[in-house]
Amino acid sequence: MNSPARPLADRIRPTTLDDVVGQAHILGKGGLLRRILDGGLVPNMVFYGPSGTGKTTVASIIASKTNRTLHKLNATTASTSDIKDIIGSLGTLMAPGGVLLYLDEIQYFNKKQQQSLLEFIENGSITLIASTTENPYFYVYNAILSRSTVFEFKPLSIGELRQALDRALGLLSDELGCLVRCDEEVADYLCSASGGDARRLIGAAELLARATPVKQGEAVFSLLDAEAVAQRSAVRYDRNGDAHYDVLSAFQKSIRGSDPDAALHYLARLLSAGDLASASRRLLVMAAEDIGLAFPQAITIVKSCVDAAFQLGLPEAQLPLAQAVILLATAPKSNSTGAIGEAMADVQAGRTGDVPVHLKDSSYQGAGKMGRGLTYKYPHNYPGHYTTQQYLPDELKNRVYYVYGPNKVEQAAKHYWDELKKSCEPQNEV
Repeated sequence: MNSPARPLADRIRPTTLDDVVGQAHILGKGGLLRRILDGGLVPNMVFYGPSGTGKTTVASIIASKTNRTLHKLNATTASTSDIKDIIGSLGTLMAPGGVLLYLDEIQYFNKKQQQSLLEFIENGSITLIASTTENPYFYVYNAILSRSTVFEFKPLSIGELRQALDRALGLLSDELGCLVRCDEEVADYLCSASGGDARRLIGAAELLARATPVKQGEAVFSLLDAEAVAQRSAVRYDRNGDAHYDVLSAFQKSIRGSDPDAALHYLARLLSAGDLASASRRLLVMAAEDIGLAFPQAITIVKSCVDAAFQLGLPEAQLPLAQAVILLATAPKSNSTGAIGEAMADVQAGRTGDVPVHLKDSSYQGAGKMGRGLTYKYPHNYPGHYTTQQYLPDELKNRVYYVYGPNKVEQAAKHYWDELKKSCEPQNEV
């Protein structure tokens, strides 16, 4: 049987909200989007989430229930003239009740193109349903966001993907005139390899169905064929996109939270996408920012692991990076180096002051005549290589940036300096 022209994912697309797989948080009983739509209201909306999670499906269902003229544009291919054509139809017999515009991938419209819609969204002649795979707060013009409700579509769970797979296999069985099925192991693999993307899963099922020979009235997918179709687990990752920063954020927070298992998981996601550089850079940052003085040698060890990773290249690079991740996740933590942030804030706000005259450079001829360095006390000439003197400018002389952390290393240093400074205090005469 010849394959129909339309992809299976399109042929199987639900026509009612009840048939939509996933997104129970907004479409389930009590979900905000469901309640809004059941009330008959179609507001301006932005659907945000990864591919294959139902954004286009839900928009199509909404469009089928409205009496407005539906226009669909994809921002990757649409031009300013397409927008002008839609605006030109307003108030004519072509759009007597206004327009419902479904704008897919709105992040590809520049600010001017988005602004051209604003007047008509404002007066209600255009109701906008936009979708994007990127964070709308980064890519959608603020004036449009302020007039829209943002709904986040989440990747589908394995259980939800199984529902989509079962539905796809049922339709394929009807179309091919034989039972199309797969074992649990194969179904689990296909769902896992789809990365939460129902469109990817359904496309793989259709390809397998067309390529699997029919034996005794059945077309049974093999694991070997499933692996060949999927190639590798479909990690949702884009080095320039929102997911990139989400994974990096979770990576650092897992190490900061001392969870080596979660940290290894996010490292695996970065390396599976071939992003050796981002993982390595973030590890070096964490060695200083999150472990810091609680384990001062950590940054040296991590630097060695990173150097080894780049020398080895992937896939072997995963071994020294895993070593660095486990070391940092299980190490004692200190964020004392964050004190530089307060110092930077003072400097950038102009709170600097003149360098104390006894600290100024006195190595050149004539410096003494200017009073520079004359009263400087050389610490190595004193017991314990320490003596009291002012180092900060007068305007900041009582400013404290660094506070000793509660870990053993910093507390040992604090004890040392407390005792030394105490011994340097002038003794009251009896």
